[in-house]
Amino acid sequence: MNTQIKEKNGVKIAVVNSGETLISDGQSALDWMMSVQYETGCSRIALNKEAIADDFFILSSGVAGEILQKFINYHIKFAVYGDFSKYTSKPLRDFIYESNQGRDIFFVPTEEDAAEKLGGVSL
Repeated sequence: MNTQIKEKNGVKIAVVNSGETLISDGQSALDWMMSVQYETGCSRIALNKEAIADDFFILSSGVAGEILQKFINYHIKFAVYGDFSKYTSKPLRDFIYESNQGRDIFFVPTEEDAAEKLGGVSL
């Protein structure tokens, strides 16, 4: 796991890139999120999509809701970056679109886009 601190508009953002799955359910999300926040002091975190279990992207599994609720409950702004083009599910595409219209959770193509989104959102 590689963690960098980026600053956008005076806001510190932890940008994490990992080749292994870091988040697979609500508890692993909470543990990971709290560790990153403690180590970096950041309440805005970006993570590459490969570090999230595939079940997350199957909305009917309920995993996405369970995981994202942890970020909302603990007031952590979260961005997932990567290529989402392989997902053809209309509900997932709609979910990604709606998330990107909000202020807390984002799905973007690049690490830089994640930092921009998280840095442009007021708490």
